[in-house]
Amino acid sequence: MADHIFTGSGVALITPISSDGTVNFKVLEELLEFHISNGTDAIIACGTTGEAATLTEKEHCDVLAFVAEKVNGRIPVIAGTGSNDTKTAVMLSKAAQRSGADALLTVTPYYNKTSQAGLIKHFNVIADSVDLPVILYNVPSRTGCNIKPKTYAELCKHPNIRAAKEASGDISQVALIRSLCGDKLDIYSGNDDQTVPFMSLGALGVISVFANICPKEMHEICQLCLDNNFAEAQKLHFHYLELMNIMFSDVNPIPIKTAMNLYGFDAGECKLPLVPMSVAGYHDLKDCLAKYDLLNKV
Repeated sequence: MADHIFTGSGVALITPISSDGTVNFKVLEELLEFHISNGTDAIIACGTTGEAATLTEKEHCDVLAFVAEKVNGRIPVIAGTGSNDTKTAVMLSKAAQRSGADALLTVTPYYNKTSQAGLIKHFNVIADSVDLPVILYNVPSRTGCNIKPKTYAELCKHPNIRAAKEASGDISQVALIRSLCGDKLDIYSGNDDQTVPFMSLGALGVISVFANICPKEMHEICQLCLDNNFAEAQKLHFHYLELMNIMFSDVNPIPIKTAMNLYGFDAGECKLPLVPMSVAGYHDLKDCLAKYDLLNKV
């Protein structure tokens, strides 16, 4: 494949929420500038970490349009447009294309799930509806639905299906996907703590929660891997592993939004049904941020 959607660290961007429950576009713009000035290689808006599941369709489309406008081509913007309803996913994908997104991130259907044959039909219908590259998003722990390697091999025959965010946690599966698909399908790690091993198998980077608070650091880890300097990448990976892991000490994006508030951005709370961290969890997170000198930086 000649062209890649991005290489390196793509941030799975949080969506800041005001006290009245609406999207805080002022803070969203601050976050975009923070990432662009600190080495983030791509913005992923309205994914899991961006609380797409609890944004209204209007909020979803408004956020995608705002992000594309403010980034203005400086780095790629990847729009989360997945749904367990194919027609809704198509609608969101077309809206994202009109807004100026550079690519789409489409998750497997959740709750109703579907078969492997259903996945092939679902993703092909979405890819047929737009003229943008599509990143498939495989996160079985949330959806109950896994894209199998042979299904990836069939899906990557579509010219618009260009990449996968693999959050299955199964390194053996990633190796088999790479073996079957080769350069017809780019891979991005969907788990921060697996970025280095995934990239050792040929992944091009990560779609990262950790990058919300440490954009320079995650960019550097990825760049070291891309430069084939895995020894140094491993050192950084181990140094930040505790911080990466604590971001999943509660349901994502609860810890990372809490961390961004402690960092100094007015990220707000998550929308229901996600609730604030326990007192003990909050203090553990705060102590960890203090250890890495990440309190009150803004």
